[in-house]
Amino acid sequence: MGVCPLQAGGKAGKDSGKAKTKAVSRSQRAGLQFPVLELAGNASKDLKVKLITLSHLQLAVLGDKELDSLIKATIAGSGVIPHIHKSLIGKKG
Repeated sequence: MGVCPLQAGGKAGKDSGKAKTKAVSRSQRAGLQFPVLELAGNASKDLKVKLITLSHLQLAVLGDKELDSLIKATIAGSGVIPHIHKSLIGKKG
């Protein structure tokens, strides 16, 4: 006994005639994926860690002015980057 094509999840013998296209994310279209990963990889390499974490991604985005102005979002789970205002740092000497 054969399996009915409708039960197997396929179409009933008809081909749609359209070629299936692979889904492309907006970041891939904009060409952002590799620069962000490269900067995050550099941050993790500087810290001598083999795994890129969310905090490395946030360091990469906040460290680059163009990416920071382009990606105005909070990365959940990445923690807080310490920042001390220049006026609070005492002058040496």
